[in-house]
Amino acid sequence: MTTPLYLGVDFHPRSQVVSWVNPGTGETETVRLRHEDVAVVRAFYQQVGGPATVIGLEASSCSLWFERLVEGLGYTVWHGDTIKIRRQIGERRKNDASDSRGILALLQQERFPRVWRREPAAVDALTLLRLRHQLVKMRTMARNGLKAVAFMVGRVKKQRLGVRQIASLQAHTLGSAALDRKRDELAALEAYLSQRIAGLETELEALAGTDPQVVRLRTHPGIGRLTALALVHTLAPVERFQRSRQVVAYAGLEPRERSSGDRTGTGGITKAGSRLLRFLLVEAAHTASRHDPELSRIFKQLGFRRGRPKAVTAIARRLLVRAWIMLRDGIDYAEFCRRGQQQRLERSRLAR
Repeated sequence: MTTPLYLGVDFHPRSQVVSWVNPGTGETETVRLRHEDVAVVRAFYQQVGGPATVIGLEASSCSLWFERLVEGLGYTVWHGDTIKIRRQIGERRKNDASDSRGILALLQQERFPRVWRREPAAVDALTLLRLRHQLVKMRTMARNGLKAVAFMVGRVKKQRLGVRQIASLQAHTLGSAALDRKRDELAALEAYLSQRIAGLETELEALAGTDPQVVRLRTHPGIGRLTALALVHTLAPVERFQRSRQVVAYAGLEPRERSSGDRTGTGGITKAGSRLLRFLLVEAAHTASRHDPELSRIFKQLGFRRGRPKAVTAIARRLLVRAWIMLRDGIDYAEFCRRGQQQRLERSRLAR
C-alpha cells in the first residue's frame, strides 16, 4: 500500500502557505504561493504531489477553485473543522507558516478533524438557487422604487405593481425630468432582471425535472421545484442524519433552550445553517397549511395560542421533517399519509 504524501495548506483568498515533508531529505518544507497566477499554483502541485497526495485545509467558502484544480490532478482534498484545528494546534504562536505545519502534523498523526463536504453537483445547484434569490430581491427593490414613483404622481392605488401598471406609468410624462429618469431606469432594470430570472427558472426547472428525489418531494402540498431542489441538495446525503432533531438543528429551525434551575423555557429559533432553505420552507408552509389537513389543523391551533408567525415556523419545521422522511425512505406524499394513518390506527387499537 502506497504511503500518502500529506500537504498542510493554510488557505487565504489571495495566497496560501503549503507545508510538506520532502521524501528525499525527510525535512519539512514550507512555501507561500500567490494566487495571481493560477498556472504557477498548478505547476507547483504537479511537481510536488503524487498519485497518493492528500491535501488538508480548513473548511472555507473561497477555496472551491483550488479544490477543483488539485482534484483535477488526481489529489484528495480533506476539509477540517476550523475550531478543532485551532484548539489542537494551540495558540502559543499564530502565523500562516505555523498553521500549515500544524495542519501537516495533524494529518501525519491521523488526528485531522475532517468535516463533511458537499458534492460539486449540489454546490452548483445551490449556487443557482442563491443567484435566483438575489436577483428576485433586486427586482423587488426596483418594483418598490417604481411603486414609490407611482404614489408620488397618483397613478396607482395600494396594490401589487405588475407589468400593466409599469407600462401605464411609462406611457405618461410625470411632470419632472428627475422622476421620468428614475422611472425609466427602474423600469429597464426591472425588465432586465425579469428576463434573467426567467432564464434561471427555466434552467432550474430542467434540473428539477431530471432528479427523481425532487419529483418525489414535489408530490407534497406546498413544496415546489425551488424548495424541493434546496431540500435535496442541502440535506443530501440524508443518511448522515440519524434523528429528525438533527435535521431541524442543521436547518436552524430548532428553538433555543433557555433554562436555569427549576425554570425551563425556549426562545426563538437558532437560525443556523442555510438561510435560503429556511426562507423557502417558510414560504412553502403557507401553502402546505392550506392544503394538508393535518398541517392545517396544527396551524390553526398554534396560530390561536401562539400567534401566526410562530405557527408558520412550526409548520416549516414539520415540513422539513416530512421531507427528510420522504427522502430517507424513498416514498412520496401518498405513501407518507398512508403510513401515518396506519400508525394512528395502531395507537388507537393499543389504547383500547
